[in-house]
Amino acid sequence: MSTITVQAHQMLERILSLEIVRVTERAAVSAARLRGRGNEKQADQAAVDAMRRELNKLPIHGTVVIGEGERDEAPMLFIGEEVGRKTGPKVDIAVDPLEGTTLCAKNMPGAIATMAMAEGGTLLNAPDVYMDKIAIGPGYTKGVVDLDATPEQNIRNLAKAKGVAPAEITALIMDRPRHADLIAAVRKTGASVALITDGDVAGVIHTTDPDNTGIDIYLGIGGAPEGVLAASALRCIGGQMQCRLVLDTEEKRERALKMGVKDPRKKYEIEDMVRGDCLFAATGVTTGSMLKGVRFRNDVIETETVVMRSVTGTVRWIRAEHRQLEKFHLD
Repeated sequence: MSTITVQAHQMLERILSLEIVRVTERAAVSAARLRGRGNEKQADQAAVDAMRRELNKLPIHGTVVIGEGERDEAPMLFIGEEVGRKTGPKVDIAVDPLEGTTLCAKNMPGAIATMAMAEGGTLLNAPDVYMDKIAIGPGYTKGVVDLDATPEQNIRNLAKAKGVAPAEITALIMDRPRHADLIAAVRKTGASVALITDGDVAGVIHTTDPDNTGIDIYLGIGGAPEGVLAASALRCIGGQMQCRLVLDTEEKRERALKMGVKDPRKKYEIEDMVRGDCLFAATGVTTGSMLKGVRFRNDVIETETVVMRSVTGTVRWIRAEHRQLEKFHLD
């Protein structure tokens, strides 16, 4: 193992302790101040600004490889943006400062602030486009489900692997017109469908704990940033996921090619999207099934965060009380 790789491993271990948590905590608190105000862009920008400020305090030389847009779309955290103090090892960053902007704007359950960090050059570098996804939790033989199989085949194969009838399977799908045929195909097998309006990072993670979440499989098309973030989480806690970028125009294919995507039809496994040691963190903005939202009290701000690391399989749940409220207000 090279000196640089050892340094990166040691830095990721140190960041795992608290620093990466502070990044998502700060973004979540900033967004939570705008819950229920009906302004998605303002809430998203607040989360972006807070996340950027906190990232730039870290002793890393980070590059955003999965962000909210590309270089011409600043002040979002754009693909290619460099963050950190540039004094430490090179790391890749994937961010979704506010997953579920609509959920936050309407004060609905499930909005989170989330990010992943990995050794430099190990996260998929892809344009901000749609991505077709399928995911299940751990404990199944590899290949039980496949992105290129029909929804009916995947449901039946998963049910057989689980030892239940298809009627005992629940699929999580985003409630979008583009998924009408997918939803109908899943229901045709006898399986049930749980629909979500936003939040497919948390949705994919739900498949890892079906006994508590009731979700066995995630299906459908969502954002590529959320796909890589979800893959980062599954890399830490187990599960299977396959994805394919939706590059349905020449302009999108050209953008992807510039980022090194040579095969526009490539089917990505988790290991293709997250190749090295990685960290994943998410903090609740509004209370959902995975995380409690930010709670503002007179003298304390309460947050709940989950942070994971792939090389150790460690998952930590952190409930924090922040008493230096002036810092949160000033930032």
